[in-house]
Amino acid sequence: MTRDTAIFDLIQEELQRQRRGLELIASENFTSLQVMQAMGNVMTNKYAEGYPGKRYYGGCEVVDKSEQLAIDRLKDIFNIEYANVQPHSGAQANMAVQAVVLQPGDAILGLDLSMGGHLTHGSPVAFSGKTYQAHHYGVRKEDGLVDYDDMEKKAVEVKPKLIICGASAYSRDWDYARVRAIADKVGALVMADIAHPAGLIAAGLLNSPFDHCHFVTSTTHKTLRGPRGGIIMMKNDFENPWGITTPKGEVRTVSQLIDLSVFPGIQGGPLEHVIAAKAVSFFEILQDDYKVYARQMQSNAQAMSNAFLEKGYDLVSGGTDNHLLLIDLRNKGISGKKAENTLVKADITINKNMVPFDDKSPFITSGIRVGVPALTTRGFKEKEMKQVVHWLDQVLMNTDNDSVIATVRGEINEYMSGFDLYPEMG
Repeated sequence: MTRDTAIFDLIQEELQRQRRGLELIASENFTSLQVMQAMGNVMTNKYAEGYPGKRYYGGCEVVDKSEQLAIDRLKDIFNIEYANVQPHSGAQANMAVQAVVLQPGDAILGLDLSMGGHLTHGSPVAFSGKTYQAHHYGVRKEDGLVDYDDMEKKAVEVKPKLIICGASAYSRDWDYARVRAIADKVGALVMADIAHPAGLIAAGLLNSPFDHCHFVTSTTHKTLRGPRGGIIMMKNDFENPWGITTPKGEVRTVSQLIDLSVFPGIQGGPLEHVIAAKAVSFFEILQDDYKVYARQMQSNAQAMSNAFLEKGYDLVSGGTDNHLLLIDLRNKGISGKKAENTLVKADITINKNMVPFDDKSPFITSGIRVGVPALTTRGFKEKEMKQVVHWLDQVLMNTDNDSVIATVRGEINEYMSGFDLYPEMG
């Protein structure tokens, strides 16, 4: 067979891009080599519709063991009773839960996208906003923290069937007990989307949602440092409260309803090669050195926060509890779009992001989101975080000075050669 040199050349080009620059996108990380090796394996050849022990295809005896291993390891990480490792993404994990809990037109309550929420929490451009009657709570203007009083007020007003907590651009911990109390008051269920802080929760560094939230969803590729994918979890299974029956008239438990919602509800065959890679990443999380990594990630974010504050940057909520920062650039006179486009010229990768009460469009934004998972994986510690902020500041204060930007890029490229990435790949 003729080798496809074009695509393999591009893969090598992407490897070099990742090696030479500063990866600061909060939702990105670098997997271990063994996670990547597990993902590129012969299990990609296997159709396995259904679940371990209950497949619609023959020849699944091996992938049954692999998927069950992923499930069991995930249960061990969070000390939970139920886990589904088949969702192809976090968005599909959220979709599957919502499809069980809700009927079209039902009310949901989530964090506003413009204040750090996620598309799947009720944005009008996503399935959640198109299918359900979406309402939103926000953050307080004075300190950038989630406004639980606003959440309670909205919940009493609209009586949502589901309250969603979690965010894609929020740097503080969550009060899951308060969210559950609000939900109980109005008869709602709670879904926590922990896609961003999951690794810090796994390491015991942030509040756990499992004792308070009926459903917990996550991605596996951010702070969990696994392949791209989604997961659904519950601390405990519970009886079907909606009286939903199967075509045969059986009343299912909630876990069974979620399994049916993922397949055949919204997905076809599971990606067993990706599930194998998930299992490897879960194995890594169960090792002691992962807790060391998670603590370093949190320390790095706080060191970066302090360095930005020293240089006069405006951090939403004043700092961070987790792995990311949301920076309001209005006091620096720069838009998020300008910052993103200029920083990439210096091989610094971030993303523009709206900030609470933003006066610019989502295509321009007033802020940037910065995260430390990937650089922590590369071996960066607090000292290196201070240097990173120095480079960011140099570029942001000289957005039209190509000479300064080129100098910074050269310094970064040389610096990153001392933090090798995938040396085994040549």
